[in-house]
Amino acid sequence: MTPTRHQSGGSRARRLQTADMQTTPTEVSEIAIRIRSLGQLFNLLDPSPFFEKDLDSDAEEFIVGWARELPRTAAVRIAIYLPPEIAALPETARLGEVLAHYFNYRARMIERDLRELFRIGRSALAIGILALVLCLTASQLVAPLAPNPTAARIIEESFIIVGWVANWRPIEIYLYDWWPLRRRVQLYRRIAAAAVVIKPE
Repeated sequence: MTPTRHQSGGSRARRLQTADMQTTPTEVSEIAIRIRSLGQLFNLLDPSPFFEKDLDSDAEEFIVGWARELPRTAAVRIAIYLPPEIAALPETARLGEVLAHYFNYRARMIERDLRELFRIGRSALAIGILALVLCLTASQLVAPLAPNPTAARIIEESFIIVGWVANWRPIEIYLYDWWPLRRRVQLYRRIAAAAVVIKPE
């Protein structure tokens, strides 16, 4: 089945499902894509040279989606089925380089985002710790001034809660936010390292 560029994103992603996934006894998992022209793989609005072109968003989503489902221990192979006259073009032989370049680039961009996230996390952690120290100190200084023990307990607990709430963001970053980005980097690196074979049909 061959995708056409005028279709909607969801439809194109489904039409790219000429492609299928196979796991061979040699532990090589294949992502197979059938297209009618090289233009169906790339963003036509990107003026970059062929080697540096961005993938079409639906093509990237399709490849990444299949790669995510592959066994982690298996090697990845991307088989691109093309009409014979397109498969014989000189630029077609460079598709492996183009895909490796693109997915390595995407991995670097996500690594940059990950570094930025950790930078934000460090700043948030410093602010959170300072806020916690100030709140704990304030709770010990202000609570004794309360008119009764109940009010003192409320004031003390309120300062403690505010101090810990100030640390919610760094805790979220270091416990939850970073690892999906790390896994995506690993996935893109795995796709970039995949063997690409051109198959005329």
